[in-house]
Amino acid sequence: MNTMRPAGEPDYTDADFQRVRRIAQEEAGIYFPDTKRTLVYSRVSRRVREAGHASFQRYLDFVQAPGGRNEMEKLICALTTNVTSFFREKTHFTHLEEVVVPRLAAQVRAGGRGRLWSAACSTGQEPWSIAMSVLSAFPDAHGHDVRVLATDINSDVVSQAAAGIYPRAEAEAISAEKQSRFMEPYGDDALRFTGGIRSLPAFRVLNLNADWPMKGTFAAIFCRNVVIYFDEATRERLWCRLAERLEPGGFLYVGHSERVASKNQCGLEQVAPTIYRKEP
Repeated sequence: MNTMRPAGEPDYTDADFQRVRRIAQEEAGIYFPDTKRTLVYSRVSRRVREAGHASFQRYLDFVQAPGGRNEMEKLICALTTNVTSFFREKTHFTHLEEVVVPRLAAQVRAGGRGRLWSAACSTGQEPWSIAMSVLSAFPDAHGHDVRVLATDINSDVVSQAAAGIYPRAEAEAISAEKQSRFMEPYGDDALRFTGGIRSLPAFRVLNLNADWPMKGTFAAIFCRNVVIYFDEATRERLWCRLAERLEPGGFLYVGHSERVASKNQCGLEQVAPTIYRKEP
């Protein structure tokens, strides 16, 4: 059934919605139920207009053509949200500082390496929060082989995250002590991460449902408020892939509405409502 839009708005049909839904599933593992038809329109229609197409059909034809790969990335980015804040779900960072980092510090000082992963870093508040927590509990971490891998499917937000610049209002969740220690004024009303902390995060573009280039394991992985976009099979597959990348005894942090169901399959033991530990 064709749905006519107001003048100037691209035509959008049920077939278009089904097509966007298939693309999202195939490209990024994102699942949109029938109830999200209007949401899909609101997120994609801007891309249709900016790419200069009069209808979703013509836009999707272009996206799926050989020359449309760059626009395909922009489409997937439009379908995902990037809501985040510093030290969001503070219990995770308390656990990180009190449980994970002391073990990581001992491992690193004995000649090993320490790796943590922010698996959907968005505009960077999560990995920078991880880095601040690491340095709060392990002040000389930046002088050792310690890194925070920060990845996201959206190249625009990865670039923004790597810059490490945030409005002062957004940085209010960071204590005055941490602001003074890790940040410096930037422009009229912003703060920028500075000094040794900048050596910890490494920002990369990565689709969690594609191949992963990294080979090592992590002491902790933050993968929060990501699987809510996936169907059950994709969720369970991702949990197990993440578990494989954890060190024995390493921790997985998930979003407040997320659960890892397949303990026997993935070897993850729940130690708190949103914290899982890989069996040693």
